[in-house]
Amino acid sequence: MPRTIEGDLLPPPGRYAIVAARFNDLVVDRLTAGALDALRRHGVTDDRIDVVRVPGAFEIPLVARKLGKGGHYAAVVCLGCVIRGDTDHYDHVAGAATGGIASAAAEANVPIIFGVLTCDTLEQAMHRAGAKAGNKGYEAAATAIEMVNLLVKLS
Repeated sequence: MPRTIEGDLLPPPGRYAIVAARFNDLVVDRLTAGALDALRRHGVTDDRIDVVRVPGAFEIPLVARKLGKGGHYAAVVCLGCVIRGDTDHYDHVAGAATGGIASAAAEANVPIIFGVLTCDTLEQAMHRAGAKAGNKGYEAAATAIEMVNLLVKLS
């Protein structure tokens, strides 16, 4: 039988960064609270967490790349919210954030976790930020912990 290697949610090593957009802060602040809750529940103390605020989702990838390549963090959690409007602005911002975070993750030597909501309505976003559909910020931070622990096992 093959050996399976996977991460876990045991207390992880290192510092963690949360890059959180200020735009749609009603939603993003809830995602950030969820991410902080997950980190704390899994043994990451506040003195090992930095929250970096950026104007919007479009600006997240640049900061995530810088933090991910800087050598100071075990993982970077990216949180934002893009809500569809009446123009194609949504498509451009959501695509740039998604592609930029993916690119940053490929370049960094640490996990860079995608926690940007892309929703049709504010109601959908609120459901994913702690109402009916759980808190995607919490899930993103838990993913960061699992990936950090997986990388420790692989080294």
